[in-house]
Amino acid sequence: MHTEKIPAEILDVVRKGAVIPAHPLALTAERKLDVRHQRALTRYYIDAGAGGIAVGVHSTQFEIRDPNVGLFEPVLRLASETIDEWCKAKGRSVLKVAGVCGKTEQALREAGLARDSGYHACLVSLGALSQESLPALVTHCRQVASVIPIIGFYLQPSVGGRILPYRFWREFAQIENVLAVKIAPFNRYQTLDVVRAVCEAGREAEITLYTGNDDNIVVDLVTEFRIQTLSGERKVRIAGGLLGHWAVWTRKAVEQLEEIHRLLACGASIPAQMLTLAAEITDANAAFFDAPNTFAGCIPGIHEVLRRQGLMQGTWCLNPAETMSPGQAGEIDRVYASYPHLNDDPFVRAHLHEWLEG
Repeated sequence: MHTEKIPAEILDVVRKGAVIPAHPLALTAERKLDVRHQRALTRYYIDAGAGGIAVGVHSTQFEIRDPNVGLFEPVLRLASETIDEWCKAKGRSVLKVAGVCGKTEQALREAGLARDSGYHACLVSLGALSQESLPALVTHCRQVASVIPIIGFYLQPSVGGRILPYRFWREFAQIENVLAVKIAPFNRYQTLDVVRAVCEAGREAEITLYTGNDDNIVVDLVTEFRIQTLSGERKVRIAGGLLGHWAVWTRKAVEQLEEIHRLLACGASIPAQMLTLAAEITDANAAFFDAPNTFAGCIPGIHEVLRRQGLMQGTWCLNPAETMSPGQAGEIDRVYASYPHLNDDPFVRAHLHEWLEG
């Protein structure tokens, strides 16, 4: 097995901190891949200023791996090809992240496919290893990292993750080929476990921290963590986000991250309105992700926003039972009306024809 080196210009973007949307799956009414809108979504993320795009992750629907569906390889290849074509035309470079799932045999197969399809790194889901010991999980991650650089993933248990204590992350942080960690337990204590483990391993300069805490995006990004280690105090920040939330209103997300980076670079105090913005984004996320119904409608909720913008034709999922919850559309109406400054509808309207027809 071998790994490919991430190009320096992309690695610089990752280290600085980037918006990395979790790419949804555009389907027709017949629940077949809608290639035109799928490509348009990819182009949208690039033009919005995303520094990376994650494909084959939760937002892309795990059912693409079902042999009867057969979409995992086609979706990965379509995204990779579209990213390469659009980036070349636009003079851009973005990190390509592939989701990798399953037990070790499947994960290694998916990692190899991702590498061969031109992806730079993979986001490793441990959902299928819920009964494995912590050492077994570390061994699994180490094996995948022998194929392609990996991004660790702390996924909240309510959507298929498991509790991963400090001692797991401390061992994980010793793996040589780790690019970043997506911290998404939706829990402050567990978020700190990851931050502390990476710092105490002395890897905070080599493993970039990304938030996946959709309920706490802005606060994660403005916080400087100061960790006392045996080697002295370590300071680290969560640099960017790899988020399903950032699959919508992406242009605004890029502007928000740029403003946060600007404030931090000049040493300015965090203004009070930034904390107000944090609460507004969390409220919007509750509507998109269907928090009142324990996230049952999170994927179709994302689809609904994209449908309203013309980037998708409908909210269809591969699983016909996966639909928006009662009242969820009304909640999306509410946050649209409450926070008009958060949406990027004018940006989408200005470019949609180009993305659909280019």
